[in-house]
Amino acid sequence: MNIKLILFFLLITGCHTMKNQNQVMPVFDKQGHRGCRGLMPENTIPAMIKAIEIGVTTLEMDAMITKDEKVIISHDAFFNHLITTKADGTYIEAKDEKKYTIFGMTYAETQQFDVGLKLLPAFPQQKKLAVHKPLLSDLIDSVQLHCKKEKREEPFYNIETKSDPATDNTLHPAPEKFVELLMEVIYRKGIAEKVIIQSFDFRTLKILHQKYPSIKTAALIGPKDPKSIEDQIKDLGFTPSIYSPEFSLVNKELVSDCHQRNMKLVPWTVNDKKIIESLRVLGVDGIISDYPDLF
Repeated sequence: MNIKLILFFLLITGCHTMKNQNQVMPVFDKQGHRGCRGLMPENTIPAMIKAIEIGVTTLEMDAMITKDEKVIISHDAFFNHLITTKADGTYIEAKDEKKYTIFGMTYAETQQFDVGLKLLPAFPQQKKLAVHKPLLSDLIDSVQLHCKKEKREEPFYNIETKSDPATDNTLHPAPEKFVELLMEVIYRKGIAEKVIIQSFDFRTLKILHQKYPSIKTAALIGPKDPKSIEDQIKDLGFTPSIYSPEFSLVNKELVSDCHQRNMKLVPWTVNDKKIIESLRVLGVDGIISDYPDLF
């Protein structure tokens, strides 16, 4: 009986390994930032569906946690005055927006706020429609259903953990809990082989590397980070799957350095077609853009 159990375990492990090996990242990864923020309301299901129709290979998005420990898709820890309409049709004022925190509301309470109707001058092409911040689980369901219906390959999911040491347990859970809640959804929905977890907060990436080493990780790098790539990786404690800097930091030397370290280089956020083409010539492995129709 013990031998049979061991053989069964090996069979299951082997099947999982084969499946994992088959999930190869695209040769050039076309990532839609917050779905396709330039064309549809950011971080919403319609934005993700539109990005798939355009032809992205990866959906980029941001995760926050609600008061009742639901993983919700949101870039900000609060309802941003630039995109939010309250239930009574009025807008949140800039001075008050940080009173409306995601972590301070249940998921049901977050659904009282619209994030797709308010005009956003920074993105004049963005289609306006009534829409709410979705659960990660609902977003995955919608993407999978759409891909099945349209006979499209399911994209990868690049999910950013929106956390910071200064706001642990006030705007989001501590990193261990954050990662636990996020990974529960990812495994429950069966998309682990299709997921990249990215963050500026290296604490979450370290936890992922320790507890979920098969999950792809991306180190986000800001334009004013004074550290060298060598020091950044030293701080992280391991070599991530992807190095993801602000696009102005990319040059030929950085491309070479990343590839020598066996890391893919995927810069953010590029909204100019000429710059996209110049980065491709340099040899980057993908690009994150608000306008994936530029690829």
